[in-house]
Amino acid sequence: MSRFLIVRLGALGDIVHAIPVAAALRRAFPSARIDWLVSAKHRAILDLVPIIDRRLVWGTGLGADPRRDPSPMSGPTSFLAAIGELRRSRYDVAIDLQGLIKSAVLARSAGAARVIGFSAGYAREGFARLFYTEAVDPGRGGSFDAGETRHVVELNLLLLGPLGVSVAKPEFPIEAVDSDVARWAGEQSKGRYALVNPGAAWPNKRWPPERLAAVASALRDRHGLTSIVLWGSGEEALAQAVVDAAHGAAVLSPTTTIGDLVALSRGAAIMISGDTGPTHIASAVGTPLVGLYGPTRPARNGPLSPRDVAVSRDAICKCHHLRRCTLDRMCLLDIQVDEVLSAVEQRLAAEPARG
Repeated sequence: MSRFLIVRLGALGDIVHAIPVAAALRRAFPSARIDWLVSAKHRAILDLVPIIDRRLVWGTGLGADPRRDPSPMSGPTSFLAAIGELRRSRYDVAIDLQGLIKSAVLARSAGAARVIGFSAGYAREGFARLFYTEAVDPGRGGSFDAGETRHVVELNLLLLGPLGVSVAKPEFPIEAVDSDVARWAGEQSKGRYALVNPGAAWPNKRWPPERLAAVASALRDRHGLTSIVLWGSGEEALAQAVVDAAHGAAVLSPTTTIGDLVALSRGAAIMISGDTGPTHIASAVGTPLVGLYGPTRPARNGPLSPRDVAVSRDAICKCHHLRRCTLDRMCLLDIQVDEVLSAVEQRLAAEPARG
């Protein structure tokens, strides 16, 4: 086996959680070609993963960055043209980490002799199983029900089992980035700062900005930490609300790229955030974390370091895996400032020299 295709189109956090699959393939097959089919929106994080040979971009056409990828394709392409390009690559194995019918069709259309994905009971869309030559059943603890107990990174790595590859510890080979924003953060904070991330794609993953502001104030008063408040598309007002309520303990981050997020995370003393892409980037590069969880479970989506702390209400949540709460009061509102501050103190004490 010398040519592998990974299919994981999005989202950001899910792509980060899939990087250990590419890393494990590279260790097991050092001279192999490893390509990754990704959506245009999320290819930036893969640009920082040097073990990948080609990043094939799905969405605006199948393309590659000529500065990083050999034999680049550029410009818009039709679905059939995209399939033709995948077939010309003559992959031995295609691995679908997405579990959707769309991703399964793309994996199968690549023409690989072996197409590996999850069983119908675990794949996000059960009919995706029809397009695989081999399906992996994670068994107990792998489904999306209340009994799930294994982290998604571990579950992803199970797809390498049919290839005879096992992994003791997941690796995230993400390159260091030279970032003007990270330098700015150091200047704003005299070299020691916290990251506060109020945003999330799902509204019921967002803890109230005034409570995050109270945490930022305590970080300044107790530890001399300035909080850098992150924001993404459509989240600037939410981040500004944290800054306004923090009364000088927090500053609004400039616009950030994925590279900036990596650099900021590597320099941070701690990050406080819900279950969202920037959190998983921070976890991957080793940033001390306090994660806030409700509709998703930290056992499956939480930080990877045993020193990190997850403050969770998943046990009482009635809206698991739903973007919006269906009740009058979302479960995250049950998490109070004092509980988060206690988690912050615990996490800082576990790694006091960072920053």
